[in-house]
Amino acid sequence: MSDPLPLPPLRQALPDLASWVAFFSAAEIPVLAETADHLELMRANEDAADANNLGEMMGSDPLMSLKVLAHVAQQRAGQASSHVQTDAETVIAALVLMGITPFFRAFGPQAVVEERLALQPWALEGLQRVLRRADRAAHMALSFAVHRLDPDAPVIHSAALLHDFAEMLMWVHAPELAQEMRRRQLADPQLRSAEVQRQVLNIELADLERALLREWHLPELLQNIIDDTREHDPQVQCVKLAIRVARHTADGWDNEAVPDDVCEIADLLKLGNQATLNLLHEFD
Repeated sequence: MSDPLPLPPLRQALPDLASWVAFFSAAEIPVLAETADHLELMRANEDAADANNLGEMMGSDPLMSLKVLAHVAQQRAGQASSHVQTDAETVIAALVLMGITPFFRAFGPQAVVEERLALQPWALEGLQRVLRRADRAAHMALSFAVHRLDPDAPVIHSAALLHDFAEMLMWVHAPELAQEMRRRQLADPQLRSAEVQRQVLNIELADLERALLREWHLPELLQNIIDDTREHDPQVQCVKLAIRVARHTADGWDNEAVPDDVCEIADLLKLGNQATLNLLHEFD
């Protein structure tokens, strides 16, 4: 998959949701250097690559995962019989549908996020903070799903990993705006994320994510699990609560919001609060 040409970083917010969707639809998505390096090593020995080892390698990189899922979804949306085909809801499933040789043909050497942000180390640090949170949340969401014997556990893991992809893309393509949002929230911890997003970006990132997922034709199940507005869906709760506790414990487990998180997770998992807290520490 060849990337579009890199766009200059945005320094001023776009006026509305449609403008943001158009911008990110045309923007490249660079990936982690580790992913790009491993991809080239596997390309050199394509016969040894399969969907499982490729998928596991890319499964910890939300940006590469997003690119692969969007590529396959858009391809299949353009096929007349796509409505009777199986959707790719995980990276491994996408690779199985594509085939290994077509994958390497579609995805050449990748743009690297560490290179793009080399002159803005503070932006790279901001992105890495979101990536660490996504990785922790994905493991917790998967653990919740497995505990609940949910057959869609791998999809729930994928949804949690991708849940905050719009925030990741902001650090890549509009780092000064992302930094301003972080500055305001550090200055006022009571300021809700949605409110600061409207102040700085003229939109809420959740709305942007839903719009981009539709624009890229990602599978309906994946879209639904990422959609926080479906708050009574247990699969959505797995992801939402995993994201929340990962955010609240990013700097330690003494955040005053953690007890409320534990109560809600305990209710989801049908456990007592102390047993839930013990499990959370094990999952982490």
